[in-house]
Amino acid sequence: MSRSLYRADPADGAAWVTGASSGLGRGTALELARRGYTVYATARRPEELESLAAEAEGLSGRIVAAPGDVTDRDLMAALYAEIEQETAIALVVLNAGGGWRDDADDFGGDNFQRTFAVNVQGVANTVCPALNAMRARRQGQIAIVGSLIGYGGVPNSYAYGPSKAAVISLAVGLKFAAERDGVRVQVINPGYVRTELTAGNRYPMPFVMECDAACRRICDGLARGGFEIRFPRRLAFLTRLVQSLPYPLFFAFFRALRLR
Repeated sequence: MSRSLYRADPADGAAWVTGASSGLGRGTALELARRGYTVYATARRPEELESLAAEAEGLSGRIVAAPGDVTDRDLMAALYAEIEQETAIALVVLNAGGGWRDDADDFGGDNFQRTFAVNVQGVANTVCPALNAMRARRQGQIAIVGSLIGYGGVPNSYAYGPSKAAVISLAVGLKFAAERDGVRVQVINPGYVRTELTAGNRYPMPFVMECDAACRRICDGLARGGFEIRFPRRLAFLTRLVQSLPYPLFFAFFRALRLR
């Protein structure tokens, strides 16, 4: 069934990218504009979106600033409807996300809630209007950005990892419901990419990719179809392998890495 599902094309309508003010979201918006899309770029920082739109001048497509906060459910519904008054949205890339740590003595505190509010509830808030509109047309493509870390638990990732595990699970469940109405659902699972999000990491990042290369991988995967877009392949394979180990071996593996 998935082979005959719709794959977005710039001739069919615009693209909408959330979390577009920096990192993968910004790079993906630019790459889609290079490929001819009109891209509506959403993030909380309007000035960054205006800078992004200016950067896209001269490309085959263009970028339109559409500021907003994905944690505001009503605002996302209104913003989507406003864009659709101008043009149909053929492709949605839900990238908005982040990771915030609580103090050691405040497990599950404000930053835990913030991470889930953006990474999980924010996805639901943006999926809802997109899926409803695409179902009505029986055509559309929705891609949700997860992470290889979402394949399973890892040491010291108390909020970001679990939130991305939830996103992957959400995408799998949504795929079955959306396909019946002609809507393709994909999940994008990157490894380490040089962005603002990873700039503060104080540990080795194996197989780290440059942002531009990662964004090309994402857009190639959007054009190709299939359910999962994952990269780099070596890290994805190793992550799957480690997560498949019986728990005694799994725990021994991470103890051997001496992670703190």
